[in-house]
Amino acid sequence: MMRWLLHARVTQAARVLLGLVFVAAALPKLADPPGFAKAIWGYGLFPAWSLSPLALILPWLELACSMALCLGFWIRAAALWIGALLLSFCLALGINLARHRPVDCGCFGAAVHRTEAEQLADMRWSLARDAALGLLVIQLLWSTRPRRAEPSSPADGQQV
Repeated sequence: MMRWLLHARVTQAARVLLGLVFVAAALPKLADPPGFAKAIWGYGLFPAWSLSPLALILPWLELACSMALCLGFWIRAAALWIGALLLSFCLALGINLARHRPVDCGCFGAAVHRTEAEQLADMRWSLARDAALGLLVIQLLWSTRPRRAEPSSPADGQQV
């Protein structure tokens, strides 16, 4: 099983899938920074002065990391950044779920108006989706980890 999970094609699929999801998440935020700032404000976790910088920086970070994954460069760095973003998204959603405070996650742009119960259910699904994406990050980090060099043994015909 582990060998299959670390196969180059599985890693490539995880890399491209994760990259495409984050491209799809970044583009609506880049098109509507004020709307994204409003979504961040809805979480009630950030001071007012930080909303505009976050709304301007986070989508570009998502896009840069997703493009790196899709194009196959800086894979570990991009996966680490995306993992950190997913962890922070899960934390923000989890805090607001614990508060029973419905928020629009803002993940793929503005959402339509929903009831409180629908929003809480959507938050649970968003949390599950982000956790699943986190598993892709773990797969990428595990499959691209630096390997230790194997020590050569005298049985290989080399002199000691």
